[in-house]
Amino acid sequence: MIFEIIGMIIIAYLLGSIPTGLWIGKYIYHKDIRKLGSGNIGTTNTFRTLGFKAGVVVLIFDVLKGTLAASQPYFLGISGTVNPLLIGLFASLGHTVSIFDNFHGGKAVATSAGILLAYNPFLFLIACLIFIGIMCLTSMVSAASITAITAIFLIALFIRDWILAIVAGILTAIVLYRHISNIRRILAGKESMVNFGLGYYLRQKKQNK
Repeated sequence: MIFEIIGMIIIAYLLGSIPTGLWIGKYIYHKDIRKLGSGNIGTTNTFRTLGFKAGVVVLIFDVLKGTLAASQPYFLGISGTVNPLLIGLFASLGHTVSIFDNFHGGKAVATSAGILLAYNPFLFLIACLIFIGIMCLTSMVSAASITAITAIFLIALFIRDWILAIVAGILTAIVLYRHISNIRRILAGKESMVNFGLGYYLRQKKQNK
C-alpha cells in the first residue's frame, strides 16, 4: 500500500506540474505567457493574452489535472483507504511549484476545482455557481476564485467533512497567498475586470462621468 500511495503522489504532482498555459503559448502561439499580461501561466491570463480558444483549452486541462490526480484511488479501488483529496492535493502543489517551470506556476484555482470534481461533483457544482455569481457581481476573476474556495472550506466545516475541511483550508491558504497582489489591487480599486458584470458596468459608468 505504501508504494501505491507514493506512486499516486508522484503522478499527482507530475500531472499538476504540467504548465498547460505555458506550453500552449510556447508551442502553438509562439509566445511566452510569462512575459504577457500578469505573467501568470493560468487560465485567466491565458484568456487575456492568448484568446478565448486557448483559455478554454487551458481551463479544461487544468481542471482535468486535478480530477485525474484525485481519481487515482478510485481507479485502484482503494478510495475507502486512501482519501482522494489527499492525493489530489499534490496536483495543486504541482500546479503552483511546477518542476517543468523552474518550480514556479499558477494559482491552483482550476486544478483545485478539478480535485473537488473527482471527490464530490455536487460541491463542485456549488463552487462553480458561487464563482459565476461573484464574478457577475464584481467582474473580478480573482474575487470569484477567492470566494469560491473559501466557501467550500466553510461548507466542509458545516457538514463536518474534516478531510475536505483540512484540504480546502490548505488550498484556501495557497490561493490567498497566490492572490496577495490581486487583493491589494481590489482594496485599491485597481483590480483588472472582465468586460461584463455589475462591477464592470459601475466602473465604466464612473469613468464616463
